[in-house]
Amino acid sequence: MDEPAESPPEDAADRAAEWAATLPPPPWVDTFGTGGHRRFTPLSPRVAVLIAAGVLLAVLLMIAQDSVRPFIIGLLFVYLLDPPVRWLARHGLRRSIAILIVYAGTIVLVVELLVVTLAPLINELLRFIADFPTLAADLDKQIQKLSELYARLEIPPAIRDWIDSILAGFRQPGGAVSIDLSFLLPVLTGAGSLIGVVFGYLILPVWVAYLLNDRVVLVSQFDRALPASWRFDVWAVIRTIERVFGQWVRGQLILGIAVGVFTFVGLIIASQLVDPIFGRYAILLSVIAGLLELIPIIGPIISAVPAVLLAATVGPGTVVAALVLYTLVQQVENNFLVPKIQGDATDLHPSLVMFAILVGGSLAGLLGAILALPMTAAFRDVVRYLFRRLSPDEPEALAVSLAKIGMGPGDG
Repeated sequence: MDEPAESPPEDAADRAAEWAATLPPPPWVDTFGTGGHRRFTPLSPRVAVLIAAGVLLAVLLMIAQDSVRPFIIGLLFVYLLDPPVRWLARHGLRRSIAILIVYAGTIVLVVELLVVTLAPLINELLRFIADFPTLAADLDKQIQKLSELYARLEIPPAIRDWIDSILAGFRQPGGAVSIDLSFLLPVLTGAGSLIGVVFGYLILPVWVAYLLNDRVVLVSQFDRALPASWRFDVWAVIRTIERVFGQWVRGQLILGIAVGVFTFVGLIIASQLVDPIFGRYAILLSVIAGLLELIPIIGPIISAVPAVLLAATVGPGTVVAALVLYTLVQQVENNFLVPKIQGDATDLHPSLVMFAILVGGSLAGLLGAILALPMTAAFRDVVRYLFRRLSPDEPEALAVSLAKIGMGPGDG
């Protein structure tokens, strides 16, 4: 008799869904509720203590948010420096030695970067300060030319009155142009407060070194402190947050450098094809574009303002060239770089991104606006995981959430 044909291997997605369906229920769910319906378990004293401690900690952090900012930045540095430290430790080096090597390499890299960029950047900044009176006079001449052209246009009186009312809002009583940027105040107010916590930044390298050195011990102690029934879900939530913040930190670093380089190249090309004004301040404008890349949507718009104002000192054609250049850079970033670098980790609708930035800026200033995107994305993914965890009839969706954070069949 012929032996029966072997059944085809089971699809990986089906195996993951079957594994997700066999997971024990979350520790906060009672599967034997009244009438056989699932319901939340009563609040135990231990959970009540944890909730109270979390609320108290959140209140204290909000009160001391100015002092906490350096340590939040320190955690971002931990995300950046931990992978090379782990790699060196896996190759036989003690973690303390690996940290020293990574610190030394980082310092050398930063010093070399400063040597290459700092001197030209300072020269361009000093040049801009020296040229500012001339640039302001040129800008005023261009505005006068536009005013004369506007006065000669055949525009219906109703439309002219409407335009005049808008332009009046940009002028002070003395006739000087004034642009109201008060809507950006919540985002920018945190920048000045950073000066008051300079000592926090001075101890930051030591604090980061302690975290990097004791990371394995701290994680092990935290894991042992968790109840056995909580471990799976707690680590799933932690990995979900780590995935978003890890991809965001590394992605923003790459995007900032890429946008700065693309802007520099574009400005040099524009200086050759359009007007030398673009090349005169190319490094300064590129650094501004790279730094403001940290603030999504609003940051690129703000970074284009200095270039447009400089272009306006020459004429309308250079303004169009500046707008085209910055639009092209952002299109390349949004359509090619962001999907490849960050994937779907921080994929949020632009309307939600703008809302989150303004709320984050109102709560925590500049740092809150910068971190608003990853915090909102992490909150979304955690809620999505918990919702799917509480949906036993849809193991496929739960398996998808777990696969994104590297948890699947074989995980405890």
